Amino acid sequence: MNASSEHAALVDGRAVGRDRVDALLRAVPARDGQPRPEALARAERQRRRWATQVVVTDELARRACADRGIEPPAEVAPSLVLAVAETDVADLGSIVAAALAHSPAARLLLSRMEAEQIVPEAAVRDYYDRNRDRFLTRAALRRGVDPFGTATEADFVPYGQAREQVARELRRAAGRRAFFDWLDQARTAVVYAQGHEHPGDPSHPDHEHRH
Repeated sequence: MNASSEHAALVDGRAVGRDRVDALLRAVPARDGQPRPEALARAERQRRRWATQVVVTDELARRACADRGIEPPAEVAPSLVLAVAETDVADLGSIVAAALAHSPAARLLLSRMEAEQIVPEAAVRDYYDRNRDRFLTRAALRRGVDPFGTATEADFVPYGQAREQVARELRRAAGRRAFFDWLDQARTAVVYAQGHEHPGDPSHPDHEHRH
């Protein structure tokens, strides 16, 4: 495909239109502070590649939902769902965090993957035992108790009370890993048009190894 194509990418030979990328770009304001025209042009090229990844992730998620017999949610305007928390960007990377904010299908797929995870009891107990500082009681926190020194068992939330929270966090982490694995595999079926490559693809001169 070339830059004049109406398609941003092909997924299993089926087109993802450039109009979807353009709509997302209109909803996401460009960053200020590019002092030189060449730097601004480079930033805009990378912004288009970034937006393409978000749109392609939505398309892949819609198809994955269909393959699982799940009805994908209706599309919504990008401007309504693109508030991305900084913590999500830190945990997930900007592309995946934005894709989850943009795509109801991606959120649904991630939630299903999280629900499918089975966390062994031994893993839950091991996490609790290795992270005792996270389970100090409020009273112990107020007293400044050292969880690895002077603390006694009475200073900790009992395992039975903490167990569900720990299991939920481990299930969420495992679901995110499954989502990343799925996305890495699903992207192998994507062919990008010129100017729409992954922002970190070293085959284009503007590439940046960021996610």
